Amino acid sequence: MSITRLGDAERDAALRELPLWALEPGGAAITRDWAFADFSAAFGFMTRVAMLAEAQGHHPEWSNVWNRVMIRLSTHDAGGLSARDIRLARALDRLG
Repeated sequence: MSITRLGDAERDAALRELPLWALEPGGAAITRDWAFADFSAAFGFMTRVAMLAEAQGHHPEWSNVWNRVMIRLSTHDAGGLSARDIRLARALDRLG
């Protein structure tokens, strides 16, 4: 199954529904940062993200510094944003 990159209009429409996400310059990825009370809460969130991402078969680029989690979504096989990224972003917004 081929994964297609979203066109500019599709991407912009999807991002209107994801106001907490930022489009990277060049439009190939979206990012979002979370802040938690402490490292334990951040790590718990990352565990939930890992299980969700694994279930969707799509894995984010992410990093963690103490109470912060930064996530970047892009589909390498599509060369940029795909419906897969948007679906995962929506699910991550529901997590916290």
